[in-house]
Amino acid sequence: MTVDESIAQISNVLLYGAMTAYLFSFVAYAGDLAEGGKEIKAREARRREQVAGGGSTTTLERPITDRRRRAAAVGTSLFTVATLLHLGSVVTRGVSVHRVPWGNMFEFALTGTLVVALAYLVAVVRAHRGGLGGGRDARYLGTFVAGPVLVTLGIALVKLYVEAAQLVPALDSYWLIIHVFVAILATALSTLGFSATVLQLVQEKRDRVTAAGNRAGGVFMDALPGSVELERTAFRLNAVAFVMWTFTLIAGAVWAQVAWNRYWNWDSKEVWTFVIWVVYACYLHARATRGWDGRRAAWLSVLGFACMLFNYLVVNIFFPGLHSYAGV
Repeated sequence: MTVDESIAQISNVLLYGAMTAYLFSFVAYAGDLAEGGKEIKAREARRREQVAGGGSTTTLERPITDRRRRAAAVGTSLFTVATLLHLGSVVTRGVSVHRVPWGNMFEFALTGTLVVALAYLVAVVRAHRGGLGGGRDARYLGTFVAGPVLVTLGIALVKLYVEAAQLVPALDSYWLIIHVFVAILATALSTLGFSATVLQLVQEKRDRVTAAGNRAGGVFMDALPGSVELERTAFRLNAVAFVMWTFTLIAGAVWAQVAWNRYWNWDSKEVWTFVIWVVYACYLHARATRGWDGRRAAWLSVLGFACMLFNYLVVNIFFPGLHSYAGV
């Protein structure tokens, strides 16, 4: 089938619009965190003053300011608009080539970031309904989702972009829909887990500084959950991602048997997919059975995501093999 260039251009325009909305959403979310951090510091100062004066501290627990709520609401509204434009870009990209839009690295990034955005919005809705973390407002993650999504899309446009085209023959299979889409889901959840892990490590460092009697900087971090809650969130996300990555590994082997008459070919992509699986398996094992938590388990999670990035950005481009379908 021929490529519909006009629809492909519409996809690009929608992507530019989505990136613009993501940018303004990031700014609004950052303002929300800054306002929340200042409010928490002011509340603590008032608490210390009242305790020093022998008074009660119960009157100091006040809800967050309307100004901060407006910033979070604006950020979420803009993020929703961005996600809808992003979805339109993915759909029109697929329509323009008459196939699923994840046949090369650019399309993988385009679809993967959309899954990240949708997962975040689902978390926000569930938290609002009391189904996530006891009803905690999940919008604290907005800055750390909109930012990476925007950066990833920027890199994809500058370094990975390819014109809309038909698939190479080796990828023209129904296994592309199954194998690659589950890999996208696993990567998206691992990205969210990595973001939570990084925030956890930063919060742990701030806790150590505070415990030593020093003042921890970072007004943004004051508005975030503690390191323990962030660690639990990262573990849940990575656990689900690991199940999906396991399926990705198995489905890839089945597809290899169909395409090349061998389940395992020691191809660089296959090897690194297995390496990622091993690292995350070690992380989950250490966390669940060895009692590892906090920094030790977090660094294993970081290592797993680093391997995933290496697999995507280095192996796909620079390692020749049976999976050389980067398109760049």
